[in-house]
Amino acid sequence: MDWRVPLSDIDYGPEEEEAVLKVLRSKWLTMGSVTQQFENQFADLVGTKHAIAVSNGTQALHLACVALGVGPGDEVIVPSLTFVATANAALYTGAEVRFAEVVSSQDLTISPRSIEEQITTRTKALIVVHYGGHPCQMGTIMDIASRRGLAVIEDAAHAPGASLNGKPLGSHGDVGCFSFFSNKNLCTGEGGMVVTDREDLAEKARLCRSHGMTSLTWDRHKGHAYSYDVAALGYNYRIDEMRSALGLAQLRKLAGSNARRKAITETYRERLEDTDLEIPFNPPVGEPAYHIFPVLLPRGADRRQFIDRMRASGVQTSIHYPPIHQFEYHGARYTGVSLPTTEDVAAREVTLPLYPTMSEADVETVVSAVLGAL
Repeated sequence: MDWRVPLSDIDYGPEEEEAVLKVLRSKWLTMGSVTQQFENQFADLVGTKHAIAVSNGTQALHLACVALGVGPGDEVIVPSLTFVATANAALYTGAEVRFAEVVSSQDLTISPRSIEEQITTRTKALIVVHYGGHPCQMGTIMDIASRRGLAVIEDAAHAPGASLNGKPLGSHGDVGCFSFFSNKNLCTGEGGMVVTDREDLAEKARLCRSHGMTSLTWDRHKGHAYSYDVAALGYNYRIDEMRSALGLAQLRKLAGSNARRKAITETYRERLEDTDLEIPFNPPVGEPAYHIFPVLLPRGADRRQFIDRMRASGVQTSIHYPPIHQFEYHGARYTGVSLPTTEDVAAREVTLPLYPTMSEADVETVVSAVLGAL
């Protein structure tokens, strides 16, 4: 469909084209100097000692679990209101998950109280999700983790450039994980990053990223090694140089793009203030990345009808997210899960378009469509 205003769009231009062409001309296409530069600059952004680039955000989450030693017999607490990869990353290791509630209809991040309720003797880690680029209650969550001896993984897929109390998201827990999927604030098509200050976790993540090999092709090309050993059962999670080059170009635009997202969000809030919509994260906490703009319809409203009316106006919307515990696979695996707050907000949530290249006319088109659809 030819949308008047799509749900998302990417800010690509000559910078990204030249970055990729430069890699192609170099003829070195996988994990070389461009990837190392991307990792170094991303570590600077997040304020961590280490950044390990991978092919997507799911792999970042999986590597984080592997590095922390999560495995069979362990449990990992995750929110249900998130993309399915958050839970699946733990399941890949042979561990089980326990689903936690969101805080409220105003705060769609994981509830610290619910985390406490879900902890058992088997709990090894938490994965918290900075939903929409808005910070979780990290102070309280880190206190819980410290008291109960649990590791904390931050799913910061929505949150590059965001911070809480001046500390970048992704650097509060043991490991932070980012996604650079096509609709993300920093977009490389596919791609992801693991960040950490812990030497042991960085070493394990790097080793497992490329088949458990002790030296890589780039090392041998540069004359730093001539052979390799395999020290662990690793994976093929390498990123390529083209996507790393795109990441570097996008890094230079990130602050400006996030600022534009913030301005659009503020306009939405002002223009929709007197409607029947409930607008989460208003006012915001910390400095969010404003990845998406979620709204909640009134209870009893027909969401399908609202979405169809928006579609008729040429405005694309989405749903973030169907709760994981209600999917066929996960519901059959974890019966009897009851998360009333999550289920309430998930049934009413609609995501409106939000991307940095939106014009004022685009924003007005969306607002007018919403007012008509309501």
